[in-house]
Amino acid sequence: MHYLNSAEITSLEKKANMIRQSIIEMLSEAGSGHTAGPLGMADIFTLLYFGVLKHDPENPDWEERDRVVLSNGHICPVLYATLAHAGYFPNEELLTLRKLGSRLQGHPHKGALPGIETSSGPLGSGISQALGMALAERIDNPYSSKFFYCLTGDGELNEGQIWESLMHAGKEKLHNLIVIIDRNGIQIDGYTKDIMPLEPLAEKLAAFNFDVQEVDGHSIRAVNDAIGKAQAVYSQPSVIIAHTVPAKGVDVFERDFRWHGNPPGKGPEDKVEKPEQAAVALKKLRSLAGTIEAADID
Repeated sequence: MHYLNSAEITSLEKKANMIRQSIIEMLSEAGSGHTAGPLGMADIFTLLYFGVLKHDPENPDWEERDRVVLSNGHICPVLYATLAHAGYFPNEELLTLRKLGSRLQGHPHKGALPGIETSSGPLGSGISQALGMALAERIDNPYSSKFFYCLTGDGELNEGQIWESLMHAGKEKLHNLIVIIDRNGIQIDGYTKDIMPLEPLAEKLAAFNFDVQEVDGHSIRAVNDAIGKAQAVYSQPSVIIAHTVPAKGVDVFERDFRWHGNPPGKGPEDKVEKPEQAAVALKKLRSLAGTIEAADID
């Protein structure tokens, strides 16, 4: 695992901000989609595609690539935006999100776009898919250096299949499987602590024979270090509980579960009126970009 210096972290933070701006533009143009999760996971996706993964946008089917399985497919705007910024397809295509005939569907569809490893929509199946890939790789190539990353949401942990797959992955001791949980505390109907409490989450995951780490999901250095530690575990699968802020970067949207499934222009109006939501969000992100630039200069 590559150690990130301060300049590299600043560069990744700038890229994450650009991806957040793309997410707002995409969702505003589409008039539908999810805002909170994609904004909250932008730092992690940026780190994966610009600092961690073995992958090649020029050769997306490269056999030696790492695999990324997005289980909570509704946050796909962050996946699409990251892939575009990484060079998998033109940034201009992002504005076709959710439109008739678009390759950027409301949930990822394998084969529609380069870089999409699995189709997702019904929640709960991603870890099963990722562990199947990881297990097959171990059988076919016991000395493989590939890693299989599964991104899942904390609300998604309500699904029983999640726990069946965790149990199986622990039993198989799949060291090449790294699960990253977006622990943002919200789901479509409210806060996870009210809908279906998950704690003590770390202890539950450890009981399923996972190596468990908890990190600030917006600290690129902390997440990078956690992934490095996970890659060094050889006797069990790993899970990283990434604590994130829903709608990170747009303070008037942050931590409000009502932004889970609403795009700018259709969100709650108690802080920003609907017609102004996209413009306000972009202004705040562009202002934040200036703060990142200033910190870099200092």
